[in-house]
Amino acid sequence: MFKIGLIINPLAGLGGSVALKGSDGMAEQALVLGAEPRALTRTQLALAELTDLKDRFTLFTVAGDMGETVCRQLALPFNACYRPASPTTAEDTRNAVASLVEQGIDLLLFAGGDGTARDVCAAAPDGLCVLGIPAGVKIHSGVYGVTPAGTGRLLAKLVRGEPVSLMEADVMDIDEAAFREGRVRARRYGEMLIPGELSYVQAVKVSGVESDELVLTDIADDIIERMQEDDDCYFIMGSGSTVAAVMERLGLENTLLGVDLVYQQRLVASDLDARGLYQQIRDKKSKLVITLIGGQGHIFGRGNQQLSPEVIKTVGRDNIWLLATKTKLNSLQGRPLRVDTNDPELDRALGGLMRVITGYHDEVLVRVANPEDEAQ
Repeated sequence: MFKIGLIINPLAGLGGSVALKGSDGMAEQALVLGAEPRALTRTQLALAELTDLKDRFTLFTVAGDMGETVCRQLALPFNACYRPASPTTAEDTRNAVASLVEQGIDLLLFAGGDGTARDVCAAAPDGLCVLGIPAGVKIHSGVYGVTPAGTGRLLAKLVRGEPVSLMEADVMDIDEAAFREGRVRARRYGEMLIPGELSYVQAVKVSGVESDELVLTDIADDIIERMQEDDDCYFIMGSGSTVAAVMERLGLENTLLGVDLVYQQRLVASDLDARGLYQQIRDKKSKLVITLIGGQGHIFGRGNQQLSPEVIKTVGRDNIWLLATKTKLNSLQGRPLRVDTNDPELDRALGGLMRVITGYHDEVLVRVANPEDEAQ
């Protein structure tokens, strides 16, 4: 018999429909505003995929709405191993994890959002396989299925004994209080072992395959975390959709085909020209956030001439944060990155291996070179 642990955060997702940007500490307010619980319904959608496999698994769960209620509704076999407080708390989630692990479960299934994933991660022992049912407002963590039904189908594969590979996935969360004020503060809280099936799991990348939307979110969260560590720095935000994803996560207006300036996560100036940009940063600590042009690989000199040689020299090569998805890099088919600043000496100085940020705490080294240098 396959042993499944089940934990539901019945308060997950309450804040979404009433525009509270999350549910952490906001459950009572959300209910007053008319929010309807959704975690139990979404757990039903996942577990419905197992109804024909009742003779192959046993559920170990939590009393009441943290698991027992749904098991009874679907007439699934279960044992209630922990009784939570009322209303339930994050401590109940952590205590429930410990109780279910004592039962020798093969996998821990949980329904919630990023806050729930954090609580599970804090209590789960290393090596425990987990799988999340997406039920919260914030779902940045890679431990969740793409949909409740997708989660259930993947779990059904495991129950049937089909081979499924395993992978480590990040547990992410943002500061909801800051988010409600328009500031995004993302942080990685750890990683957990999950079944690694791209068709069903909300993974950013598995076996080289990427979801562009999730990858851009990961890149943006990485950059925002770096910005928070450099709070006294001015950030030049270059053009392009990859940089635009960072500005969107910051909640700032963005000039898609222009250059903006950000300080302490606030917009200082928009759509600057080369002279105006240089005047703004010439005596300040600054960094440049930029992407490359897909297909051709140019970093400078194609549509971003506002980034003049004077600006680039003032910033310095080591303070350039280059962003790109691996899909965009692969489109170069092995060709190097290019720079065309109209300053040959600067072009040569920018050559060599450059770090490219391709995800959250994920970088690759790519060569910057130009035809005239390669011919020498």
